[in-house]
Amino acid sequence: MSWKPVLDKTIKPLYFSLANQLEQDIISGRLVPGTKLPPYRELADFLDINVSTVSKAFKVCILKGLLSTTVGSGTFVSFDALSNAYLLTDGKPKNIIEMGATIPEPASYEPLMLQLKNIVIESDFIKCFSYSRSGDVQWQKDAAVKFISKGGFVTEVKNILFASGGQNAITATLIGLCQHGDKIGTDPHTYSGLKTSASMLGVQLVPLKNEGLEMNQDALMYACKNENLKGIYLIPDYQNPTTHTMSIEGRKALARIAKEYDIFIIEDAAYSLMHEKPLPAVASFAPEHTIYIASMSKAIGPGLRLAYISAPERYKKLLSNALYNMNISVAPLMAELAARMIVSNQIDGVIESHRKHTIDRNQLVNYYLSEYDCLGENTCIFRWLKLPGKISATDFEALALKHGVQVYGADRFTVGNSNPEKAVRLSIAAPETIKELEKGLIILRNLIRSIEQ
Repeated sequence: MSWKPVLDKTIKPLYFSLANQLEQDIISGRLVPGTKLPPYRELADFLDINVSTVSKAFKVCILKGLLSTTVGSGTFVSFDALSNAYLLTDGKPKNIIEMGATIPEPASYEPLMLQLKNIVIESDFIKCFSYSRSGDVQWQKDAAVKFISKGGFVTEVKNILFASGGQNAITATLIGLCQHGDKIGTDPHTYSGLKTSASMLGVQLVPLKNEGLEMNQDALMYACKNENLKGIYLIPDYQNPTTHTMSIEGRKALARIAKEYDIFIIEDAAYSLMHEKPLPAVASFAPEHTIYIASMSKAIGPGLRLAYISAPERYKKLLSNALYNMNISVAPLMAELAARMIVSNQIDGVIESHRKHTIDRNQLVNYYLSEYDCLGENTCIFRWLKLPGKISATDFEALALKHGVQVYGADRFTVGNSNPEKAVRLSIAAPETIKELEKGLIILRNLIRSIEQ
């Protein structure tokens, strides 16, 4: 057998003892990622315990993200069991070029600051320190509808909810629509924030096979039938981390399957506005099944902690309750600032400025990494660099950090039993200046050349 634990039967309940032993063996490296574990009955016979005890122990570890199951294939130690999905550290190390966190470049924040100055000198500024109530922010919901329409989805004021950022909206959706142990389908590499929220809430992420970097329709239908999926999570525009933009055909197909199997779609539109002409949202083709999340942090500024949710009637009350229990309300100052920027059309200038500076930065990437497979379009604020040679993504991340550049390896984004790509995500907008970006790219290019020799 691939795993022969020594079970301490004095610790009760037994499944807890077995789950703890399994977790410790994974953490210590005695069980490496990708290891196939013995079948439940075989392990139960070896330990002379009930099959249900093994089943409960494995489920505990599955919901922690340590194990993953595939119908017909068995149970495996997750490839991302030991990876760190928390990408923002407590403090930025000195002399490190930040190319890890996905943030827009800061050169176009001036309109935000000017608008904020206007708000704070008004006589009723005190309202920004009170609770916001639904009836008081009707015009802000109108602004939300306008903002969402810029990303390729036409919705109505009655569907709008506010959240304190995209991550907050995703977590609230999982809390509101899922029970402990429910399954959500994702791409094999996905947003790390979804992984951390799902792990905290005991929601199991099921990686669905990709074909041409898009979620395979047959894989989704198979999972709906055999994995009892509750929903799926998508980033259709500039998928994080692979940078892929889903085709119109792919969007329509996933929407059709969601309707056929009555599952919900969480559509994360964090990067949609970086497209000059965004494609129609997946929500356009399945509006009654899609929770559409339009956040400010990637297209406007990371400190603007606000996201607009368009929720169909069938899910709105559940989401509203979850958001209330998490936040009571969003920060009125953030909601006021965002709405004024939208209504005045100043936000268009900010987005256009971000696009322009992002194009300039991507031209540098294309120049310095032209020898390598580096996915991403010119208005995408990050790139997906495929690594040559035998070095793993984890080892390259450590090597780059040692030489003064922070990037993130594929294992941080890998879901379950998906084998991590030999790739790293480069945030090209994160360096404070274009000169700093250039310095980071030269270091990365030289490192890649050195490992090829």
